[in-house]
Amino acid sequence: MTQTEHIVALVTGATGGLGTHMVKRLIHDGYRVIANYRSPQKAEEWFAEMKKEGYEPYMYQADVADYEEVGKMVEKIHNEIGVIDILVNNAGITRDMAFRKMGPESWDIVMKTNLYSVFNCCSHVIGPMVDQLYGRIINISSVNAQRAQFGQVNYAAAKAGMHGFTKTLAVEVARKGITVNTISPGYIATDMVLAVAEEVREQIIKGIPMGRLGGTDEIAHLVSFLASEEAAFITGANYAINGGQHVY
Repeated sequence: MTQTEHIVALVTGATGGLGTHMVKRLIHDGYRVIANYRSPQKAEEWFAEMKKEGYEPYMYQADVADYEEVGKMVEKIHNEIGVIDILVNNAGITRDMAFRKMGPESWDIVMKTNLYSVFNCCSHVIGPMVDQLYGRIINISSVNAQRAQFGQVNYAAAKAGMHGFTKTLAVEVARKGITVNTISPGYIATDMVLAVAEEVREQIIKGIPMGRLGGTDEIAHLVSFLASEEAAFITGANYAINGGQHVY
């Protein structure tokens, strides 16, 4: 499977900062790209902006934290577009607070959105991938899955869970032409990070050996590589992309 125009790529949480650039890059690569979203209003505005720039991904709604919703979305994609060949599990949220203040609601919503979503999406796409002996699964984790970050017990646990999931699934499907890998970004220049108070942002940058925030295009480039034929022998790996903030 080498002609990218016949390859279908699904990016979850596509309307966020990282997701936007992943969608653009995969469209640039020639894939048939599907942007998953949860909020119709945000998605409508996002698509209008994307269209102005010359990008027109397919749009499919589902709360990826909901197993049944994901199943319906995937079935619809299969019927209307085709089998999902590339899955980028990018959807994620934060509910940061000290653990002693963290209630079950803040724990549950982060775990369901950031980790259960990976199970939900993989569960519904893995069968057809196995049948066709081809697939790429790319899970977007975080530098904070490897290091401590005050106030992120829920987020760090969910993102760290991705690594165990990735490694084990990678081994199970390695002989089926399917690769499963994780990308762990550090602090990236998304709208969310740029909205942080300037003095706080400066402190963050001081902790990055490269002395700058990462670019959303740099993450998208790595997604592009792992989705490519050239990455066919890479599986079960975690790619740290954090400017040297955490090395191991």
